[in-house]
Amino acid sequence: MASGFLKGTLILTIAGFVVKAIGSINWILLSRILGGEGIGIYQMAFPIYLLLLQISSAGVPIAISILTAERLALHDFGGAKRVFNISFTMLTITGFIASLAMYFGADWLISSGLIAESRAYYSIIALAPAVFFVTWISCFRGYIQGYEMMTPTAVSQIVEQLLRVIVMLGAAAILLPYGLPAAAGGASLGAGVGAFGAFLVLLYYYYKLPKASSTGESYDGPRESAKEILSRLLTLSIPISLASIMLPLTANLDLLIVPRRLLDAGFPMNEVTELFGYLTGMAVPLINLATIITAALATSIVPAISHAFAKRDHQGIYERTSGSMRLTFMATVPFTVLLYVLAAPTVTLIYNAPKAELATQITAFSIFFLGVHQVTTGILQGLNKPRIPVINMGIALVIKVIMNWTLTAIPWLGIGGAAWATVADIGFAALLNLIYIKKYTGYFLDISLLWKNVVSAGVMGILIFMSYHYLTDILPMWVNFILTGIEGLLLYVIIMVLLKGLNKNDGASMPLIGRFFR
Repeated sequence: MASGFLKGTLILTIAGFVVKAIGSINWILLSRILGGEGIGIYQMAFPIYLLLLQISSAGVPIAISILTAERLALHDFGGAKRVFNISFTMLTITGFIASLAMYFGADWLISSGLIAESRAYYSIIALAPAVFFVTWISCFRGYIQGYEMMTPTAVSQIVEQLLRVIVMLGAAAILLPYGLPAAAGGASLGAGVGAFGAFLVLLYYYYKLPKASSTGESYDGPRESAKEILSRLLTLSIPISLASIMLPLTANLDLLIVPRRLLDAGFPMNEVTELFGYLTGMAVPLINLATIITAALATSIVPAISHAFAKRDHQGIYERTSGSMRLTFMATVPFTVLLYVLAAPTVTLIYNAPKAELATQITAFSIFFLGVHQVTTGILQGLNKPRIPVINMGIALVIKVIMNWTLTAIPWLGIGGAAWATVADIGFAALLNLIYIKKYTGYFLDISLLWKNVVSAGVMGILIFMSYHYLTDILPMWVNFILTGIEGLLLYVIIMVLLKGLNKNDGASMPLIGRFFR
């Protein structure tokens, strides 16, 4: 079963990289079609779109996957199907209402001044159908993930992004002669078409799911009423939704505090804006990119833990927890060191902003903490404890606000103070999660394994630092960067093997490549 969530993690990770790659290419091409002004019009409608999605469906997919996994663990296929049917009905209603609200509320949003740009009207109404279809696919994804099947989610994500990009670019180019508002509206149509395509993919996989008649399994236990299922859905999904709201809340608090305290520290306004961009627009996105693996792991671990929890399989819960944390160490510790050492070439090559090095170096420590936080949050959700991560994030947010206010105003720290506040925020939330993980599973941190990861990554860091600087005058920056990155990961694996932090069994448990180690 452990290899099951490892396989799911790998599948979602690959899909995540593919989707981000397609999205990056799309953004470059769309910017060339619409220009800065057109992109601005296009972006105006998205806050409303995301808010309505948050209201209509946020948190529900994970809740559905938890309830489905519980039913399947008891071989209650009929109960799992009832979870889906009730969820689908609820989300159809909420999605339809939210979609209509966006379509018919477009005039009011502009006339009331909530959206200052009147030319965003077509973008608003073009996004309205997407609200409905995204709500639908969230239901299907949650249900299928409850079967611990991650391939349908991955395939649907890629299809969604491909269709979205094709329609966005095509419609924007075709409608550009009719003006920027029409072109921006055309680009917005891509979200709805992509979501509908993803829905068709998920519908195909839905009809391929195993049925009770094909498994020979039966369930004779008590059955939850529709009211009980609906109550549990809301009980689980609301805290999960609140957890997702914490991220934009944190970003808004940074916006309120960091620039003001940089001004208090004596930085001129133009430099304040520049420094803030280095942290929020450059360093933080790199951290999010570096944690794609753990984000995928957090998704796949929820139904795996729920399955074991429903069967009261305490040993299974412990093994899944320790296995996921083992992978978390390997997916975060080396990348923390890599980004720290190679911060300068990373921000220079990607952003052409060498001054972003300091913020990136400090924020690099967040990779480890964010990975741990993502996975421990998934474990707690699988244990039917979704409120705990929300409370922990709230406590950590208070600490971040205090540190932002205090450290950012210190002249010699400046934006570095805000970066350390970000690290502390995520680190403290992760630590609190681990304390509760210890309480409910018996697992805390495998120090005997963690120190091997840290030593391996540390030695790797020293060697690649020396290697990069030796080759600086010999090779172009981008060649040196790529070679050093590959060299670093190979060194990490070799040192881990020498320290017995990795062995044949670890290799054998990996999806796709495992057969080469058996």
